[in-house]
Amino acid sequence: MRPPSDVNAVVGGYLRDLAFAQASPQKMYGYKRAAAAIFGLETPLTELVAADGTLPRIPGIGPGSTRVIREVLESGHSPTVEDAIGHSDRQADITRRRRLRQNVLSRAEVVRVLRDPSYGGPSSDEYRGDLQMHSEWSDGSPTVDEIADSCMARGYTYAAVTDHSHGLKIAGGMSMEEAAEQRRAIDAVNASLGGRFHLLQGVEANIDIAGALDLDDDEATTFDLVLAAPHSRLRRNDDQTHRMLAAIAHPHVRILAHPRGRISGSRAGVVADWDAVFAKAARLGVAVEIDGDPARQDLDYTLARRALAAGCIFALDSDAHTTAQLWYADIALAHARLASIPADRIVNCWPLDRLLGWLSERSGAAS
Repeated sequence: MRPPSDVNAVVGGYLRDLAFAQASPQKMYGYKRAAAAIFGLETPLTELVAADGTLPRIPGIGPGSTRVIREVLESGHSPTVEDAIGHSDRQADITRRRRLRQNVLSRAEVVRVLRDPSYGGPSSDEYRGDLQMHSEWSDGSPTVDEIADSCMARGYTYAAVTDHSHGLKIAGGMSMEEAAEQRRAIDAVNASLGGRFHLLQGVEANIDIAGALDLDDDEATTFDLVLAAPHSRLRRNDDQTHRMLAAIAHPHVRILAHPRGRISGSRAGVVADWDAVFAKAARLGVAVEIDGDPARQDLDYTLARRALAAGCIFALDSDAHTTAQLWYADIALAHARLASIPADRIVNCWPLDRLLGWLSERSGAAS
């Protein structure tokens, strides 16, 4: 089932186009801010228009942005933006950026998809825990205690803190000594909760250009969960299938996190034969992730359908760096519903004992 037109995403996209058509940095920032405001609305713009055609005040939206909104609501496109692009010297760059925001959902569309019973796939009630987030131990801000409290407030029964491994210094990757300290902090959280909630210690390992991880085997075994993710060569056009296949074959990897490493409107991410990657992940029991970060949304629902057809299991995660970002898991859930992924194929929907059993498995040697 294809989603209906996501008007907030259309308007937000036009406002981002308008931002990059500006010669003034101040105006560029203003339209970027307006785009973010529209993408973040929980209600479609079509439902905010009053009977007399007026719009309510939306923080961050000025007269220029309002004109774009009205044009899109009336005709489905914005002559104002197209004219601005035509008179700018950035037409090629804006066209490139448009191609890089395909299948990105606005918050209003996420809310609609989660509420619409006609979609298959997992419900919010079936989602038991988030398996990618970051804390003060790498490039996040919350403590592990704050993470546990916030996850319990969302109704989770478990979660995994997955800070960056030591090879990714740019993201504050943990040394193994720091990882040992974090383990003690997580053990203290679990002891204090008496079984009401279980916090796992995971790690987001970096995949190098050859497909190896920045953890050796002994280091990897100290964590409850190893995610592997690409963080380099994300703007290249060369085929990197071999890189992703090698990472999946690592015996300790359980989740291939944000597989492409795309950023909406900025970079396409890894180029690979994704059907071959999905086939190997399915064969080895490695989950492929739908990352809910609004800028990532990777895998999106179109690629997720292909992974489902290949027999994959999935992880739906927030990739939160603050507790306020835990709601990003809803975006991952929406993509899973659009792809009609059964809850039984989603590791976050499994009870804790089944999850722990799967995490204890090893995929074995590369094949």
